[in-house]
Amino acid sequence: MNKIKFIIEKTKTGFSAYSQDYAIATTGLDIEELKSNIVEASNLYFESLSKYISEQDIILESDYKQMFAFYDFLNAKGFAKSIGMNQSLLSQYISGIKELSPKQKNKIGLGLKKISSELQQIAFF
Repeated sequence: MNKIKFIIEKTKTGFSAYSQDYAIATTGLDIEELKSNIVEASNLYFESLSKYISEQDIILESDYKQMFAFYDFLNAKGFAKSIGMNQSLLSQYISGIKELSPKQKNKIGLGLKKISSELQQIAFF
């Protein structure tokens, strides 16, 4: 079975997720609980087909607007500077005024992955 893509969104009480390909939707207080609930809901959905879904079978996706809502501590000004993007332009992308081109999506994605990679290499005390 191909991986199942779930679109995740921030809610007032945590997170929600839904599949665009299957009638599967769920919520969770945090990302870990959301993933667990996605697996459980997916297995209930595919039960009659005798298919088992694990965490490795799911993909979580979100747009950049939602990402900045998830992690509102990420300062758009500082992030824009770190990836060499005009702050005003990034703000327009986040607010939905302008649509991201594939090139700009890639630039933002690489910037986020770089930050994630750097943070994973540091032991905090």
